[in-house]
Amino acid sequence: MLTHSIPFATDHPGDYFTQFPARPAVFALRGPDESAEPYVGKTANLRKRLLRLLSPPESQSKRLNLRERVGRIEYSLTGSDFESALLLYKISRKEFPRTYQKRLRLHSAPVIRLNLENAYPRAYVTTRIGRLTGRSRYYGPFRSRAIAEKFLSDSLDLFKMRRCTFELHPDPAFPGCVYSEMKMCLAPCFKGCTDEAYVAEVERVRSYLESGGESMIHELQEQRDRLSTDLDFEGAARQHEKVTKVKGIASACDEIYCRLDQIDAVIVQPASEPKSVALFRFSHGELAGPEYFPMEAAEDAHPMEARLRETLPKLVAARAHSLQQFTEELAILRRWYYRTHKTGGIFFANNQGELPVRRISNGMQRVLHGEKEAAAMPAASESSVDSIQE
Repeated sequence: MLTHSIPFATDHPGDYFTQFPARPAVFALRGPDESAEPYVGKTANLRKRLLRLLSPPESQSKRLNLRERVGRIEYSLTGSDFESALLLYKISRKEFPRTYQKRLRLHSAPVIRLNLENAYPRAYVTTRIGRLTGRSRYYGPFRSRAIAEKFLSDSLDLFKMRRCTFELHPDPAFPGCVYSEMKMCLAPCFKGCTDEAYVAEVERVRSYLESGGESMIHELQEQRDRLSTDLDFEGAARQHEKVTKVKGIASACDEIYCRLDQIDAVIVQPASEPKSVALFRFSHGELAGPEYFPMEAAEDAHPMEARLRETLPKLVAARAHSLQQFTEELAILRRWYYRTHKTGGIFFANNQGELPVRRISNGMQRVLHGEKEAAAMPAASESSVDSIQE
């Protein structure tokens, strides 16, 4: 995975570190024993980081120094913190198969599960994703669990689907709960509705979640317009208030929100190679890339768009090896997406699965010329996941 490998010895010449670029990179420091765990990290300045770790230690200094334990330095240059994070994840997963999640602080993204495998489906927030090919549907990710919980709670107020967590065995003698008393649930627990009516309500919820609230907004707007046409302006005003309310609830769904098995996005990042950008793609449950795209070959937008259409299919990776890999790579994408400061841009496919090639092309030009967001904060540019064992 790492493209450069250079031996290290404590009696190295004085200009030894000048061969390492003062550029962002992911690196591994390995000891004489190849079976020992290496020290792996990412940095915004490789030369400076190696000098800090491998220079003769200062007297009485408590700073980590690996000079006496390293026999080889491996590294790969990267063009962005996103590329560094993805490469660091892949190396850590290989080197530390049992502990890499804890080392990288990978936290699963909060999502909404619509459990359609139950006879009486319900929706709830979870960080555990099951089979994406099953009947249940997953929606997200969200910035935080609190935001996901509020969105779902406010959304379910618009419907009459059950919120109880126990397994239902409908019994007319069952007293029901507060939601049934408030007419906020169809109460399948005591056969307050037919099974067909409950299925229809679940379908409305599914459409709402899949569209990020747009199905409900469209439904209310049609009712508002019909009332206005009938000169029932008070009723139209009430419907307009409902439209505004639903739009406020749906605002919790950022652009990254999607049915998880349908996420298809291209991430554009600065490249380590000159006059190029790095393309990544999250599709079929896996992050693919980088694919380096040279920009100087295009004299105008149209040839570049044609080359881009040829390049994007190369970024479709094989399906994720496991749900765990999907969950982890989704967590990496979510962590980058919600950063306050990030470089590059992300572009999502539309409901027909078509990627916005023109927008991606324009975004590549902005990234190449540094016209996107400011670079990541230095504090987030360096990290390590382990040190060499003695």
